[in-house]
Amino acid sequence: MKIISYNVNGIRAALKKGFTEWLAQENPDILCLQELKAHPDQIEPFYKELGYEMYTETADKKGYSGVAILTKETPKNVAIGCDNPLYDTEGRVIRADFEDFSVMSVYMPSGTSGDIRQDFKYDWLDFFYEYALELKKTHPNLVLCGDYNIAHTEIDIHNPVSNKKSSGFLPEERAWLTKFIDAGFIDSFRVFNDQPHHYSWWSYRANARANNKGWRIDYNMVSEEMSSRLKGAHILPEAKHSDHCPIVVEID
Repeated sequence: MKIISYNVNGIRAALKKGFTEWLAQENPDILCLQELKAHPDQIEPFYKELGYEMYTETADKKGYSGVAILTKETPKNVAIGCDNPLYDTEGRVIRADFEDFSVMSVYMPSGTSGDIRQDFKYDWLDFFYEYALELKKTHPNLVLCGDYNIAHTEIDIHNPVSNKKSSGFLPEERAWLTKFIDAGFIDSFRVFNDQPHHYSWWSYRANARANNKGWRIDYNMVSEEMSSRLKGAHILPEAKHSDHCPIVVEID
């Protein structure tokens, strides 16, 4: 089974850049999207002709945030939101439960706009840590896909020295990701690739993508209970519908 996570930075813009053709070619079983920046009635049903069902959680504010799961198999259950109004109004979490595993699409906050949102991000990280651990008690086989907005280690960012005080690579954020992994989750990409220079996001400035000056801030985290089912994980930097690129995990 192939699962792809992709922050599309606006699904309507991505569709104008050949997103449907790309999706038909990659043909994942499940696709998790972040930053839809659209409500369902604003999205053309591109997915239906490809055999997908689409489930969304959108932000109250139009043109902002939003997550989705596209799947070829009908889920047993779809949980929209995380039962926290503070975050659910921003459209950050959706989960689909299947017969023997669950997939979540999550869009974690960015703190790049200033101290207020950085504090919001820290509060979110505290919340999500407890939320994920509690969820794992009842849904042990988890695949948590999404934009975590944190580059974990120095090989996950093109210039760790100059970015050590940048939101997304702050010591507190990196420590949180270490704590999260240590609590029973696996960074699936690093199971199969321990090399630097593999990124999932590039700034639009200074020709960053062409020069591969990026950050790896998107993850397909898998609960340790799923470790024996991991078959592969990779990044698709050639897909250029967004400032992010898709990331893939394959499971039995």
